[in-house]
Amino acid sequence: MTTTASSPQHRAAEAFVPIGSIVSIGTLDGGLINDSFLVATERFRLVLQRISRQAFPKPELIMENLRVLLMHAHDSRIALRLPAIVPTRDGRDYWVDADGGFWRALEFVANTRAPERLENLAQARGVGSALGRFHAMVHDLDPRRLHVTRERFHDTPWYYARFTAVAEQASPIPADPALQFCIDFARARASRVSSLEDARRRGELSMHVIHGDPKLENVLFDVVSGEAVSLIDLDTVQPGLIHYDLGDCLRSACNPAGETPPDPASARFDLDICRALLDSYFVETRAFLTDNDLRHLPDAIRLIPLELGLRFLTDHLQGDRYFKVKWRGHNLHRARTQFVLTESIETQMEKIRALIDMLARAN
Repeated sequence: MTTTASSPQHRAAEAFVPIGSIVSIGTLDGGLINDSFLVATERFRLVLQRISRQAFPKPELIMENLRVLLMHAHDSRIALRLPAIVPTRDGRDYWVDADGGFWRALEFVANTRAPERLENLAQARGVGSALGRFHAMVHDLDPRRLHVTRERFHDTPWYYARFTAVAEQASPIPADPALQFCIDFARARASRVSSLEDARRRGELSMHVIHGDPKLENVLFDVVSGEAVSLIDLDTVQPGLIHYDLGDCLRSACNPAGETPPDPASARFDLDICRALLDSYFVETRAFLTDNDLRHLPDAIRLIPLELGLRFLTDHLQGDRYFKVKWRGHNLHRARTQFVLTESIETQMEKIRALIDMLARAN
């Protein structure tokens, strides 16, 4: 797709590349929040993004965090590629258009791909290794050096309270079996939503630097070697619990049905994928994981898909204001998928606990 010179993305791209050098600008699909484009010039390609101010009210903090992260990664011996910042033509980290749109450009990591679903267990091991290398890389980076780019991020009790308030405002609920299933499912799990936050307040879990969104599509694999070589989408790098990252990574990777399957009932948590992913993750991180970290990991695996389902359900009830959708009911479909996945995890909790204990001892 080639855009016109008057399009917002074309005007933004020219803030980062020489005027007249743009060959094409194509839309990059997959993101649920930001608008992303692949810009090709006569000499190189870059990823151009318009950051959602609804999700990130102070997007300049994202770039400050990214600077700190990249400087820290530069001094690390751990082999994991993070996309570099492409400065504007006048040397800045971002560009703001006349309408207040916040634009930034990042290095395009060539000769890689991000599979929509895992194709084999070797890829599962690659995902676990990539996340483990990221956590090992930032383990000695003081989280107090980073800004909070998203307030309440992974604060499941807050998401639950918000869902409850929105559901009450939406009453009476339309007669929709799928919607009623989701609402009943969420309400039945009210007592579980504070498990990680309670452990953090008790001092059992510590804050670290986290990626914030290590889902499968944010892991890049080399097209030749098949190795996982890069983690992208670093907007939510900030202080947090590593359990948030692990829960989200496993939620995404261990469901062979994918994020939006034709039938939400097909969602399931695959223990073989979980075993391969966690085994390679522990190889990179076992040296600094505490007993409490391991003890609360099963709760994270169960909690994060529940949290995401709550967010999708709330957005559906509010008329799809936050997440990008392709049809009315898309967010409800997503919520059902996450809740079915949560249910699959719940039925396997004892096996998950035993698996984590076995892998932790082996590493």
